[in-house]
Amino acid sequence: MTTAATAGPAFDKQGDLGDQARIDAALRSFVREFGVTAALHMESCVRCGMCAEACHFHIATGEAKYTPVYKLELFRRAYFREVSPFAPVVRALGLVKKPTIAELERWQELIYDSCTMCGRCTMVCPMGIDIAELVKEARHGMFKAGLIPERLALMDRTAKEWGSPATPGEDLPDILAEASEAHGVPIACGASQADILVTAAPAELGEHTKALADTAKILNRIGASWTMHPEGFDASNIGFNNGDLPLQERLTRALIDTAVKIGAKTVLLPECGHAYGAARWEAAKWYGAALPVRIVHMTEFLDELLASGRIRVKPIGASATFHDPCQIVRRGGLEAAARRVLAALGFELRELKDHGLAGFCCGGGGGVVSNQRATPLRHKVFAMKQAQVEATGAERFVTSCGQCRITLEQGAKHAHWNKKVESLLELVADNLAD
Repeated sequence: MTTAATAGPAFDKQGDLGDQARIDAALRSFVREFGVTAALHMESCVRCGMCAEACHFHIATGEAKYTPVYKLELFRRAYFREVSPFAPVVRALGLVKKPTIAELERWQELIYDSCTMCGRCTMVCPMGIDIAELVKEARHGMFKAGLIPERLALMDRTAKEWGSPATPGEDLPDILAEASEAHGVPIACGASQADILVTAAPAELGEHTKALADTAKILNRIGASWTMHPEGFDASNIGFNNGDLPLQERLTRALIDTAVKIGAKTVLLPECGHAYGAARWEAAKWYGAALPVRIVHMTEFLDELLASGRIRVKPIGASATFHDPCQIVRRGGLEAAARRVLAALGFELRELKDHGLAGFCCGGGGGVVSNQRATPLRHKVFAMKQAQVEATGAERFVTSCGQCRITLEQGAKHAHWNKKVESLLELVADNLAD
């Protein structure tokens, strides 16, 4: 069941819980998140406001409600009321009130529509508070309360049924066969044994199948033993974005357990930022030990192939600027790797004013690009990126995340901007040297 507000910020509801049950479900989840690290972060904020000037939503709109630390207000109140050292006193004196259902409903906009969990606020916080991580933890409670955007809830339900928000695994062989024929590249599927398990993002199973073909082209060129597999193929992990922890675990295990089943030592992630966060940095918590496989992002993989000489590329000889995907660069550490690949392609790199670790988000991460009602806000953020790209005067505009590419393409279409957004992977595949 979905109910939209008739006034104020839009919100959605799932399920048939009563208002008090939703509040209680959210609070129980919040309390479970308050370990030592989260507690230290809750106690450390000095209200300096530096995070506001780091947030693309706040900068683009000038609205105080988009200040990152304000997005944690209900989470902060839950901490001080339920588990802080003085929580019994706080409750007895009524110093901090429980959130109301109206507050939770309004909060949905702040942590889903206007936060991409990009981590730029985290980077500038003088107290070292990981605001992006705390927002992600707060989403766990909102999911439990059935208070997430319906577009994301729909993808959640689809992924539970199919293992992917895009397509059921049983359709994967047909999708790959069509992509193989369209692009003239053999694409392995369902092999019982392989060294590398290749995964995809949803768009690559639809309109961006060239990315799948280009991955196959490169792997075939180096003579790799590889396959895609219907039992574990979608790396995007909608559970990671939504706050649905059981689904996040299930989707992560599908990849790793499938790799183990076929004897693969490597899981190759697509050009997808949140796939990197979910699989590379959070997968181990589901296993309680070191992972049985290596998980590598496409950017890392290309960098390693070029550095080892296993592939060579023809220099393009043009100027280019690069959009740094937040989850891959700021949260993932692959700033230098992407630039080495760009250098190998012979680009004259013209950096954006804010680039690398300081780069601005595309505006669509964290599920925002899939959240239709956030579109006007997302377009305001895109205008910032467009201005920075134009200021470089670069001929080409490149990124290494398919979700960023989709967001930027949508923004360009809305702004009637004719700049093409190009994939780092596809540029490498298109310029392989003999």
